[in-house]
Amino acid sequence: MKAAALFEEGKSQADVARILKVSRQSVPPKAGYGSWKSQGEQGLKGAGRAGRKPKLSPSELKRLEQSLLRGPSVYGYATELWTLERIVSVIEKIFHVHYHPGHVWRILRELGWSCQRPQRQARERNEIAIQRWVRYKWPRIKKKPKS
Repeated sequence: MKAAALFEEGKSQADVARILKVSRQSVPPKAGYGSWKSQGEQGLKGAGRAGRKPKLSPSELKRLEQSLLRGPSVYGYATELWTLERIVSVIEKIFHVHYHPGHVWRILRELGWSCQRPQRQARERNEIAIQRWVRYKWPRIKKKPKS
């Protein structure tokens, strides 16, 4: 709209770009000004979304997230670890839509999820016993330089 007002003042496309501090390519050409003149604000609006439409709607993405929060065991997996391949199969089961595993991470990122790796520690690990060993036993058994 600012560009249209500047065109109305007789400014060129380059002048408008300089005044608005944007690239010249991002300013609609005089033809854009003409469409603004004849159609108003509607004449300056873009053609809409570029590219392919998403396979899952926002409501379906919410449903997917709720399904994932229930855990992999609900879908018959032995471990509580989501992998991209597992998520692909869940999407296919629920929505009958196929995604390549390499593209599922985009959906997860859109949902606010991040890649996490499970810790490689025994469940039976006793932190207090480990600290006690490091503090008392280790100093007695480690090599010490000869005097």
